[in-house]
Amino acid sequence: MNVNQQAENEVQSKSKIKKVLNILFKVFAAIVIVILLFVATVYTVNKISSYSEQKRMEPYGQHVSVDGKNMNVFIQGEGEETIVLLPGFGTASPALDFKPLISELSPYYKVVVVEPFGYGLSDQTDKERSTANIVSEIHEALQSLHIDRYILMGHSISGIYSLDYVNKYADEVSTYVGLDSSVPAISEQKVEASEIVPITWYRNLGFPRLQLKMSDDPYAGLPYDEQTKEQLNILIQKNMFNSTQLNEIVSMYSNFKAAEQLTFPVNLPVLFFVQKNHPAADNWVPEHEKLIENSVRGEVVLLEANHYLYRSHAKEIAEKFRGFMTQQ
Repeated sequence: MNVNQQAENEVQSKSKIKKVLNILFKVFAAIVIVILLFVATVYTVNKISSYSEQKRMEPYGQHVSVDGKNMNVFIQGEGEETIVLLPGFGTASPALDFKPLISELSPYYKVVVVEPFGYGLSDQTDKERSTANIVSEIHEALQSLHIDRYILMGHSISGIYSLDYVNKYADEVSTYVGLDSSVPAISEQKVEASEIVPITWYRNLGFPRLQLKMSDDPYAGLPYDEQTKEQLNILIQKNMFNSTQLNEIVSMYSNFKAAEQLTFPVNLPVLFFVQKNHPAADNWVPEHEKLIENSVRGEVVLLEANHYLYRSHAKEIAEKFRGFMTQQ
């Protein structure tokens, strides 16, 4: 092979490489464009849908002023005794989500559902989501409504907040009822503030809507009418991953740790409704039993249900609760 042929082959080789690189670049550019178009479509659809849903949102309950902001409180029933219901983490609309249980309890009790900041129709807040702040805000809302003697009933993470609450306001809480409530010994993992930044982007770009569209309906087959389910879906879109709830995630680990030092007041009657077979924690039931081992009156009721047991077993919970109360 002479020098000219070698040079010609090198030119052809470089030309082929250049063509391949050019094709790869075009493919890469096309992929980037498709991704950007997809993100833009998700963002646009979410913005349009959110605007439409905002107009279809139906108000309920009443606003009370707490720390200069509006906290939504829903009240149903006129019984002599009052039940204050507190939601689990991330519940889009506590008042609507608790509807089956409210329906079973309100003929006998005055039922008050407090929607903490970042939940339901309440405002958001930049204030740290420490147990102390959350408990103080809930108490301020009840004080505004002149509710000063009540049964406290909390689902999931509200069990951690309630431990602090019943100790701070022992003269106000007559009984505590946990609905598969969290226990200090089974803590959530620690989440740093930096870790929620991607979730914030995820929410702002509108991807939670797509996620929910591809997920199963959590209210399918449960006693919720279509209008309630529609409003729940609207409020899920409104509140999912909002900044207040993300701040609560960051504070959660320290809130659990602080609760490790707390126990229920010995003379406070405590009733736990607990799922019989927790999917991840084998010590779920024993830890609940341990929390009331020194209580003068404590009971654990096991249910064949998932974490949201009040959705599927509202009648059973209400009947057992009423029996517990009449025995005091």
